[in-house]
Amino acid sequence: MAQIKLTDKSKEVFKYLKEMGATIESNVNITAADIAKALGYEKKSSVDGIITGGLQKKGLTIRIPAEIEITNADGEVEQKTVKFIKLTEAGNKFDPDAVVEAD
Repeated sequence: MAQIKLTDKSKEVFKYLKEMGATIESNVNITAADIAKALGYEKKSSVDGIITGGLQKKGLTIRIPAEIEITNADGEVEQKTVKFIKLTEAGNKFDPDAVVEAD
């Protein structure tokens, strides 16, 4: 298998998902907005880019569409479509610190 190299930001997001136990097999559901908030990113779109380019294209994560219920400002319950981000089997086995960067 070819070595997978991650940027510092990709490693940060990857490690957060791993620490939270967000795997395909788990019931842990995390969105890009959750990650942005937890890691101090101002915009969810920053995390979306890291997930897509840094992790998903490398086979380490997957987005799983789901419907959730939220309560709006008027106190009414609404359905909202979200995408939960989870580590794939390969992502769950991957250790980003085991990859040694060339000098």
